[in-house]
Amino acid sequence: MKINDGINQLIDQLRDDQSQYGSWDYPFEFSISPDAYMIILLRTLEINDEVLIKDLMERILSKQEANGAWKLFKDEHNGNLSATVEAYFALLYSGYISKKDERLKKAKRFILANGGIEETHFLTKVILSVTGQHKWPSFFPLPIELVILPLVLPVNFYSISVYGRANLVPLMIVGNKKFGIKTENSPDLSDLYTTREDPFFSWSRSHEWRTLHSVIQEGVKKLIGLPKELHLLAMSRAKQYMVNRIEPDGSLFGYFSSTFLMIFSLLSLGHPKNDPLIQNAVKGLYSMQTKIKGHTHMQFTTPTVWNTALISYALQEAGVKPSDPMIKKATSYLLERQHSKYGDWVIHNKTAKPGGWGFSNVNTFQPDIDDSTASLRAITREVHVDNKVSQSWNKGVRWIISMQNEDGGWPAFEKNTNSKLLAMMPIQDSEFILTDPSCADLTGRAIEFLGKYTDLSKDDRSLTRGIEWLNKNQEKNGSWYGRWGICYIYGTWAAVTGLSASGVSKNDSSIRKAVKWLKSIQNNDGGWGESCYSDKKKTYVPLTVSTLTHTAWALDALIAVSDKPDKKMQDAVRFLLRSLNQNDWSEDYPAGQGLAGTIYFHYHSYRYLFPLLALSHYQSKYKEILE
Repeated sequence: MKINDGINQLIDQLRDDQSQYGSWDYPFEFSISPDAYMIILLRTLEINDEVLIKDLMERILSKQEANGAWKLFKDEHNGNLSATVEAYFALLYSGYISKKDERLKKAKRFILANGGIEETHFLTKVILSVTGQHKWPSFFPLPIELVILPLVLPVNFYSISVYGRANLVPLMIVGNKKFGIKTENSPDLSDLYTTREDPFFSWSRSHEWRTLHSVIQEGVKKLIGLPKELHLLAMSRAKQYMVNRIEPDGSLFGYFSSTFLMIFSLLSLGHPKNDPLIQNAVKGLYSMQTKIKGHTHMQFTTPTVWNTALISYALQEAGVKPSDPMIKKATSYLLERQHSKYGDWVIHNKTAKPGGWGFSNVNTFQPDIDDSTASLRAITREVHVDNKVSQSWNKGVRWIISMQNEDGGWPAFEKNTNSKLLAMMPIQDSEFILTDPSCADLTGRAIEFLGKYTDLSKDDRSLTRGIEWLNKNQEKNGSWYGRWGICYIYGTWAAVTGLSASGVSKNDSSIRKAVKWLKSIQNNDGGWGESCYSDKKKTYVPLTVSTLTHTAWALDALIAVSDKPDKKMQDAVRFLLRSLNQNDWSEDYPAGQGLAGTIYFHYHSYRYLFPLLALSHYQSKYKEILE
């Protein structure tokens, strides 16, 4: 297949898949966890939607491994304990499978052999606790009074990232109340514990946590009022925080996890199961359904803005004109979803005005850097011919520049929320949940956009500080860690393309080291592939097979800094062209992550848009040089 043929095939595929609204609604696939949570929630609320429950049950069963376990990714050794407990719980609660079923017997054997419920992830224990299957600890480490601490204190509610706050607020409510709810049909999971001791959360981490806890307690003491009054005020403030951040579809921040926890927190506050807030939240979760290979799947959120922005940009890089109806519809869709409301980001960015974009089609007040730069790239070619686009673009650019952290990098959602004190909190993976630091993928793409598509000079302070941050945070082997993707290939692609667009020479030592590293990890088939284990182990772990997405990222990075293609780049192009129609497990492998070791995402759009982007860049720069 020639490069042009591959490009045209991808363009035709994307044209066919565009929705009538101008968006691309490719699935955002998670593990079986949200499917399990939805069954548990419906049974808890006594919403007997048997059609949905059976559909979700069938997807869960279809993912079970031969040893009885469930995995988060294909090469995960043996299986994942937390996912297996969640699947077991949901299948039992569905009412359609009993403990005598051989599939559940195998799952139980796996659970007990791997430490039982005691060894599950913190988030799994939360799910079990709110449904009466696990005891809350006698000591809850996050006092609800945290929400009313003054902003001047070194640790306060808004020190936590919005990504964390979205889930922690409802969690603090249920945790402080030690709330759990069962129905007469709740299964008994007591036989999944390996000891007779009281279950615990293992909150304690070290003397560091005691230091942080004392800081919070001192802050509480400085508040005026009696402890009971302050507690009631904090509960009220926490509830109001949630209610004020419910999206029009009824979900909290547009996330499945936070909405699920919000429903239980409302129940703990005395709201009946048929309360409109709860019913609307359930409707919001229903809207997150998608179909994957004939099975219903509950998405973590809907990725429509992200898909649409990236795909529209890739199509235009491939030569599709902005006047093409496909692009015009996409542009119209993106313009409608630019934010005009102030979100929590304004707490640390008081002078900026709204202008960003969110990830989901339902986001109205929580924009992020990645979706904003992606959307701006997608509409850039219309800036000088359409006044509406120009106004939108200028607002977006100003917002992006205003969100740069003090350290020179860019965060995902909010600036300067990377408290070292918060990383001490005794919550598993707290550094991923509670902080929103500068990262290579966000910083790289921010300076790539600003350096390539705006009129900022190459010595502009925003660009030079971004370059300095990337240089400072490059790994010794030449790679960069990508926070929101898998993982080092992802971060290196973003960093290299960003540095190049910002005026850094291809002969700069940072670029040369990155190129050397990328070429050193190329597979014999010409492609690249990286394991999700890279993310948790914080070191590059090869997948052993190549994926379209990883190959496209690596190739695109090399194109950005190579005057002519070498054999390794040509081999990568050949891999992409012969693999475009590939449909084995490697193309279902997660390319994104939300929480190291726990939450991984498979973007169904990536297999089309990133090969299209890499092939188009190769074609336009080298004019189809394939020896």
